[in-house]
Amino acid sequence: MKKRIQQIKNIIQKLLTEIIFHRYLKHLNNKSVAIDCGANVGEISFKLAKTGAKVYAFEPNPFAFKRLTEKVKDFDNVTCINKGVWDKNIKTKLFFHELAMGDEEFWSFGSSIIEEKENVNSGESVEVELVDLTEFIEDLNQNVDLLKIDIEGAECEVLEKFFEKDLHKKVKITLVETHDAKISGQREKTDKVRKIIKDRNITNVDLSWL
Repeated sequence: MKKRIQQIKNIIQKLLTEIIFHRYLKHLNNKSVAIDCGANVGEISFKLAKTGAKVYAFEPNPFAFKRLTEKVKDFDNVTCINKGVWDKNIKTKLFFHELAMGDEEFWSFGSSIIEEKENVNSGESVEVELVDLTEFIEDLNQNVDLLKIDIEGAECEVLEKFFEKDLHKKVKITLVETHDAKISGQREKTDKVRKIIKDRNITNVDLSWL
């Protein structure tokens, strides 16, 4: 029953993404660079790939990563990276969704490095490597046209360092999915990020695009 409900939610979210994301895709071409953090099974990465942009797709979950690579295998403009992103280079545990044992791939979207996330199973995890996103962007030595961040609760630490290094000035648009309601203490962290955005009048970072 829970899986069926989630399938319906996924369909609704996919439709919303189709509508909302189109306005960003139309500005991308083969001279553009896009980064998909938390690429999961590749729905967004696939859309980005079709624009011709150079796409870097990060996904630490091994089950999702397998589907991601299959999804974009025909695009030589996509680089799939079986790692997560954070504010530092580190190896840590990725906790699986509480229902993942029934279908690892389907429930892969809920996995997180945050053990306190309400829908993960702290007893089921895999060690993964995380990349410092700020270092990755700096090492590209070029501007990024689109950055999408959906990393299940780890986004605030990434964004604080991102702003600290003024990297929002190197990225035309940053789209972030926040997780205020799913993790204890996350709202306070996200509110801090919102305050930074407001105080510095940052207009190219959207915390509520979806």
